[in-house]
Amino acid sequence: MIVRKLEAADIEQVTKIEQACFSTPWSKQGFEDILFREDVLFLVACEGDEVLGYVGVYCSFDEGEITNVAVALDKRRQKVAEHLLDELIIRLGERQIERIVLEVRVSNRPAIELYKKFGFVNVGTRKNFYQKPTEDAWIMIRG
Repeated sequence: MIVRKLEAADIEQVTKIEQACFSTPWSKQGFEDILFREDVLFLVACEGDEVLGYVGVYCSFDEGEITNVAVALDKRRQKVAEHLLDELIIRLGERQIERIVLEVRVSNRPAIELYKKFGFVNVGTRKNFYQKPTEDAWIMIRG
């Protein structure tokens, strides 16, 4: 498995993973729009030409905000998300970004445990943040 920057050729697969994982997914156009932005970093984990998962972050000064972490349903429990977060933290460190923020559904225990493993802590709750179904989000911060 390799982790690298998102490329235009990956967008079809990334969009399919997004649609399978989220009730309010980003569109293909949404991924195309961020492809060449300097303030956005999207990484994909791949085996050959197959995208296994991806992570995206918006960068602002010394802070990053994770927008998406997703792994193909049939590739879960293979440490894909761990590889993505490892590489993301390294690349953000190279940009002098040490503080990383994200929101996660309060019911998403596997994701919460993964984020804790990477040093994220819960600092608050956003009420009714998610839709389909409506659910609170934990705000988690690392750094």
